[in-house]
Amino acid sequence: MEEIEANIGRYLAELNTADRQEPAVKQARSARLNDNISAMKLQMVALKEIEAELEKTGETQISLTDPDARSMMTPGSGIVGYNVQTAVVEHEVANIGNDSDQLSGMAKKARTAIGTESLSAMTDCGYFKGKEILAYKQAGIAVLVPATTTSNAKVDGRFDKADFVYDREKNEYRCPAGQALMWRFGGVEKGMTLNRYWSSNCKTCPLKARCTPSQQRRVTRWEHQDVLDDMQEQLERSPEAMRIRRCSVEHPFGTIKS
Repeated sequence: MEEIEANIGRYLAELNTADRQEPAVKQARSARLNDNISAMKLQMVALKEIEAELEKTGETQISLTDPDARSMMTPGSGIVGYNVQTAVVEHEVANIGNDSDQLSGMAKKARTAIGTESLSAMTDCGYFKGKEILAYKQAGIAVLVPATTTSNAKVDGRFDKADFVYDREKNEYRCPAGQALMWRFGGVEKGMTLNRYWSSNCKTCPLKARCTPSQQRRVTRWEHQDVLDDMQEQLERSPEAMRIRRCSVEHPFGTIKS
């Protein structure tokens, strides 16, 4: 809609320019520009109808060819379709464009299909989401999911969160300079209870330039972070597990999904 409004503004400016042309040129150019403006206005009406439908349904997308299809989040694909979830013995087709909310549901279906009480699952990092991994643990399912690493600090050459070591007994972090980041307060964000930690010694720390541009380096910890930490420790002890998964599973599943 913004693009159409910009186009209409450009056509109106061109009409003003056309008014200063010779009568024959003015008539031809004005007719063409008015036709373009009329077409733009019709498109605007259609888009406003779609906007009203989105507000009515609460959806963020509408597919004009397949009502249930959605734009997938695979970079560069441009695919409007479905997200197929497969777990060897089970499958599901969703119209959610990413995999992060699909983990626990598929594992429970696979466990039911196999007819067992115990189950171990491995996935790629696209399925990493704290709440889903917690749901796995609460359902009694062992899971290995590599953590996604998107650290702005690391990109900027500063200490990453992984450089801060958590002490479970003291409920505090130890920074690369050896200072304690104490618990300060907790709060709920997007349904998750998060705790904040920082040190009072950051201002005089000789490593501050390598740590944070702010007054203090603050570290955030989810209340169930222990579940994720234990899983990452298990991954460190079993590095061959993900290599085997990539070799045996990634290719056939990826091909079928595409």
